[in-house]
Amino acid sequence: MYLVISTSLKPSSRSRLLARRAAHWIENRQQEVEWVDLADQRLPACDAGACYADPNVQQVGEQIRQARAILIAAPVYNYDLSSTAKNLIELTGKAWTGKVVGFLCAAGGPGSYMSVMGVANSLMLDFRSLIIPRFVYATESAFEDDRLVDPEVDSRIEALVDDLLRIATALES
Repeated sequence: MYLVISTSLKPSSRSRLLARRAAHWIENRQQEVEWVDLADQRLPACDAGACYADPNVQQVGEQIRQARAILIAAPVYNYDLSSTAKNLIELTGKAWTGKVVGFLCAAGGPGSYMSVMGVANSLMLDFRSLIIPRFVYATESAFEDDRLVDPEVDSRIEALVDDLLRIATALES
């Protein structure tokens, strides 16, 4: 099973649109995909205490553990991935160990295209996750009326999905 996680809490999220498109491409390859939307499945703030026992944290952590590979869709705020995305990783920690991980990001402008690097480095160093070196980064010009309209961005999503499937399969061999 492949896992796509939308980390935006915004109802009209552009990163969620990227995530939905990625899930479409995974299904199009006849692969099982599970969907986690943190707007629906709220997680507590990580406080290094009782937050780890939260049922939603337990459920998402188990989905991450069971996944062959994971795509994280996140908005970019202040030149970094959203705090919700970082909180997810802090809450679920070791579930990320050895996972293949890819990123889909939506931002207002082109200046934050390296925004995933801090989180990617943390996943690599802390949990030995294998990060796909192809990120999808889309600016507001790729969207219109709550729709992804840029065929180049859609093509990059499809290529990311193909890399995700190929790498996850190769690692299982």
